[in-house]
Amino acid sequence: MSDKVQYLAYGSNLHPMRLAARVPSARVIGVVELPGCILKFHKRSHDDSGKCLLDKAAGSQHMAYGVLYEFDAHEKGALDIAEGRGNGYMDHRVQVRLNGSTHAPFVYEAQSTHIDLKLLPYHWYKHLVVAGARYHGLPADYIASIEAVPSKGDPNLQRAQDNADLLRRMGWE
Repeated sequence: MSDKVQYLAYGSNLHPMRLAARVPSARVIGVVELPGCILKFHKRSHDDSGKCLLDKAAGSQHMAYGVLYEFDAHEKGALDIAEGRGNGYMDHRVQVRLNGSTHAPFVYEAQSTHIDLKLLPYHWYKHLVVAGARYHGLPADYIASIEAVPSKGDPNLQRAQDNADLLRRMGWE
C-alpha cells in the first residue's frame, strides 16, 4: 500500500493554504480540466449553507477545474472529517489527465440526498473558492462565474471571523 494518496480538490480546498491546514503534507501536482462539469454550491452543509459540488450531467460544452494534490495517506481521515464524508459527501476514485499522464485520485462527491438548489454559500466560503481559483491561475471567465454566485452572511460570527483571517493570510483583499 502506498503511503501517499492523490486528491482532486475543486472547491474550498483549492488553495494550498486551506488544504494544508487540514492535511499538512499536501503538495500540488497540477491543475486539471474537468470537461462536462459545472461547479455549483448546492450541497447542504450542517451549517445551513451551500457547499461545492460538481454537476457532471452538464454537457460537453461546460468545463470545471480542479487541482490534483498528493498527501500522506495517514492524513486522509482528518480530511474525511473536515469534508463531512458520510454526511453529504462520499469519496470515490476518478480518472483525470495531467501532462499526458492518467491519475486516479479520490474526490468528494455530493450525495443526491444532500443537494438543495435553494441553498447559498456563505460569503467567506465562496471567497475561499475564488482565492484558490486565482492562486492556481484558472481562466478569468471561470473565476468570474464563481464570483457571480450569490452568497450570504454567516450568522456564526466567530466562524466568519476565523475564515476572514484565513482569507487575509491568503492575500484576499
